[in-house]
This record gives sequence, structure tokens and C-alpha cells, in this order.
Amino acid sequence: MEMQPGQMAYDRAITVFSPDGRLFQVEYARESVRRGTATAGLVFKDGVVLVADRRIANPKLAEASSLEKIHQVDEHIGAATAGLVADARVLVDHARLTAQINRVTYSEPISLEVLVRRICDYKQQYTQFGGVRPFGTALLVGGYDDTGVHLFETDPSGSLTSFKASSIGGNRAPVMELFEQKYQPGMDADSAVLLALEGLQQSMEDPQNLSSVEICVIQRDKGFQRLTPDQVQKYVAKLAPAASKGSKA
Repeated sequence: MEMQPGQMAYDRAITVFSPDGRLFQVEYARESVRRGTATAGLVFKDGVVLVADRRIANPKLAEASSLEKIHQVDEHIGAATAGLVADARVLVDHARLTAQINRVTYSEPISLEVLVRRICDYKQQYTQFGGVRPFGTALLVGGYDDTGVHLFETDPSGSLTSFKASSIGGNRAPVMELFEQKYQPGMDADSAVLLALEGLQQSMEDPQNLSSVEICVIQRDKGFQRLTPDQVQKYVAKLAPAASKGSKA
């Protein structure tokens, strides 16, 4: 389909608004996030759980561990990504540098909201100047600080929102629907991991295939912990009976 002459100019440059106030390049970047595999995060009593589906194109030959969807930013902060992997890596590196500069400058760990705002400021710059494109990735940033436990979602436009539970990436609607139904404040870590896994299942074409799931828990007094494949499979095994009971009811 050929574009009309009046439409063509509005998606060619990031700095040009359409007459109805839209930045098409930012919307295309959001579409890049939607094409990524699903990622989810939940706040529980004293921490945050992040889970990610890290399916790869050729699972028989590729090393699954080489595709990292959840990154440690600092001792108390983790970030899960959806969208373009290379763009995510640049943002995570920027976040790590920001966190370390804060430690060196102020001799204390960075607060979550300050870090997320810095990431979003960086993203926003790439929506306002010619010759660049927006980051085609979204981040779920979770962890704890002096003000409590937090989970933030960032958008390619540079906006941020705080959530108790959220999902980014492909097919997020059924994941959010499940979280709305089942999420409860003050959950323990095990319950949060199981609910996050159940949510991730909702986004998958084959809900039984949880072999490529990555789980990280950021918890007070324990810091950032990445679960081993054996630990992940124990949670998957716990989830299976619960799911089958739910289907019989």
C-alpha cells in the first residue's frame, strides 16, 4: 500500500509530530518491545521477583545461558528487558555506570526512583534530536532501597510507571489480567515466584514449556540472586500440580 504524500513526512524523522500529536518513530519502538518475548515482575513482602522467557531461534544448538534477559544493575537492583537485545544492553550498561557513580560520589547505594529517572532521561533524549532513533526496548527495574521495595516499568518514550506487578513484551495482556486477579500485597517470595511463572505461562504458545525461563529474586538481606536451572525446575514442578487443580475446578 502506497503512503499518501501528506502522511509520508511524519514517520521519517523522530523530531516531527503528526498533526494529531503523535511521534510515529516512538510508536514503532513500542512495537519492537511488543515483538520481544514476555517478561514479568512482582513486588512481594521484602523484595522483587523478575522472570523472563528467553526462548531462542535454534534451541538445540544455541547456549541458552548466552541470552541474558535479566541483568544485575547493582547489589539491590535488577532489570528485565523486552525488545531489541543490543539496545537493552546499552541501557543496562548506562544504568550500571549511573549506580556506580552514585556510590563513589555519595558513598551510598542509589535509590531506585533516581536510577529509573536517569534511565528514562537518557531514553527521552533519543526522542528529541534528529539523526538518532529511540531505544527499541523497555525495562522492568526492580529492587529495594531506604524507601521500600519498588518495581518500575520504562517505555521507549522515556516515561516511567511504578507497579506492584507488571509485564512487558509480547502477549502481555493475559499476563496482566492474571496478575490483577491473583496478586496480593505482602506475598512471600515462593508465592511471588509461582505467580510470576504462572503469569509468564499465559503469554506462551506452549504453556507447558517453561524450560527457557530465567528467574531472579532481589531481596533485602540477600541482595540479587539468579536462580539456578535446578531451582527454576523445582518451582516449575510446584506450579504444574497447582495448574492442573485449577483446570479441574
